[in-house]
Amino acid sequence: MSENRKLAAILAADVVGYSRLASADEDRTLARLRALRSDLIDPIIAVHNGRVIKRTGDGALVEFRSVVDAVRCAVEVQNGMVERNAGVPQDRRIEFRIGIHLGDVVEESDGDLMGDGVNIASRLEGVAAPGAICLSEDAYRQVKARLDLSVSDLGSTQLKNIAEPIRVYSLQVGSAGTKATPETATGRPATAAPPKLSIAVLPFTNMSGDAEQDYFADGISEDIITALSKLSQLFVIARNSSFTFKGQNVRVQEVGAKLGVRHVLEGSVRKSGNRVRITAQLIDATSGGHLWAERFDRELTDIFAVQDDVTQQIVGALALNLTEGDRQRLAPEHPRNAEAYDCFLRGRELWHRLTKETNVAARDVLQRAIDLDPNFASAHAFLALTHGLDYLNRWSASPPESMAQAEEVATRAVTLDGSDPWAHWALAIAKLYTRQHDGAIDEAERAIVLNPNFAEGHVILGEALYYSGRPEEALESFARAKTLNPYFPDVLLHFQALAAFQLGRYEEAVDLLLQRLARNAVTDVSRALLAACYGHLSRFAEARAAWQEVLRLNPDYSLEYRRKVLPYKNPADFELVVDGLRKAGVVQ
Repeated sequence: MSENRKLAAILAADVVGYSRLASADEDRTLARLRALRSDLIDPIIAVHNGRVIKRTGDGALVEFRSVVDAVRCAVEVQNGMVERNAGVPQDRRIEFRIGIHLGDVVEESDGDLMGDGVNIASRLEGVAAPGAICLSEDAYRQVKARLDLSVSDLGSTQLKNIAEPIRVYSLQVGSAGTKATPETATGRPATAAPPKLSIAVLPFTNMSGDAEQDYFADGISEDIITALSKLSQLFVIARNSSFTFKGQNVRVQEVGAKLGVRHVLEGSVRKSGNRVRITAQLIDATSGGHLWAERFDRELTDIFAVQDDVTQQIVGALALNLTEGDRQRLAPEHPRNAEAYDCFLRGRELWHRLTKETNVAARDVLQRAIDLDPNFASAHAFLALTHGLDYLNRWSASPPESMAQAEEVATRAVTLDGSDPWAHWALAIAKLYTRQHDGAIDEAERAIVLNPNFAEGHVILGEALYYSGRPEEALESFARAKTLNPYFPDVLLHFQALAAFQLGRYEEAVDLLLQRLARNAVTDVSRALLAACYGHLSRFAEARAAWQEVLRLNPDYSLEYRRKVLPYKNPADFELVVDGLRKAGVVQ
């Protein structure tokens, strides 16, 4: 029998609890399964260019031309099953597990496929949760940048009858939600009820008919998030996580489940000339019921009063008993110049994009805001942050001068308004990278006092604690940041790995770094730290491979430069990284 070896994307699927379903009513179960194959599954496979290799009584093996096709097919099948199971009692539902792998297979003359590629896909299907899709690392690498997927990293997993452990990623779809991060980030089990006083503010929809006005609608949402975040008794999801839902047509119950909150605020903004219309509605995410809704038609100059009104209405609807400190934090502290505020919103939105070009543009419009309103503390804070980005990314001709400017402008922001958490955050960053460690910790802690839900504040506090040689406390801050921001940026995994590394917990650091690399494959700093971890663990071949990747990604990577700019209070903490690399023999 002739054979042909090739690389293929393999999908394996079977029915969860098929034996139980068949024993209860075999004829009905078989009839339902045949109907699903003819009406749903086979047409979807055909659309995505799949070839059924083999059918079993309750499952199938399917070959695809690409992993992208396989994953799209799997997602459509699982979403279709959610719809088919609506209203069906749990014990009678047909649910699929699916595994997908990209691997080496042998195609025999009759078209059958054999080999590790098939075996691994089958084993991945076996570890998938009902309604979920498990991908091997090889498969996930093919799709993570091409499809809008969010996954749970299940780590290195020993699959039955497979010699080496395989890193596995789980994608949950349909009513279970496509985002699995909140469960693992918050530490709450998926079935746990969200805190009663918890809220996410979705980005308000821009109804102006002009996409250029998105910045204004986003800015209104962000300022409401900031105002609510100042309330000590309310758990508020960070902007970064709320804004992952921008432009998506999602049910409020789904948002609540994904973010782990009880309430969701959504709304719209229509800006026309000197008039603005804002609608807002507060919804119970567990029931979908409206708790409060209002429409505001105002002059643009009244925009600040509208934001205050929305905040106060939410406080009333949630029956919050405000402390005196809460009331003081909510006291209106707005710039009076509407044009300055518009420039501030443009500048802040540009800054969030984190590119060299948009950072320059952000600085220009933020400076315009300050020219129009010299006492606008938040504008000064974000202007300082643009200089900070220049320093951290080496975008300016003189990075040290950029950091000096950042500290000067941030200090001005704090002087103008000592109650602005963004100002203290910006100053904390500047003080840390000018090696004023105690001052950085003080500023970060002040930002958090002013805004207890300030995820970025907890991150910079964690950084300052780490660089001060206090890694245990740093890990506590990073964990709090992940709770507030379930869709946290991947760099937070690197910060956690640094703290674990400093504590000598190298295996834990490796796991965190591999999670980051799964989300961001082009980071040189995480690969360098990974090589150092492997060095300390005497896994020298893996260390050398990781270091080769560092130099491939960045041939100019310099330990000497990092020794110079990273703000370690105790230089020996950085040398621990170098020692790991020396043990592996990759540096002298």
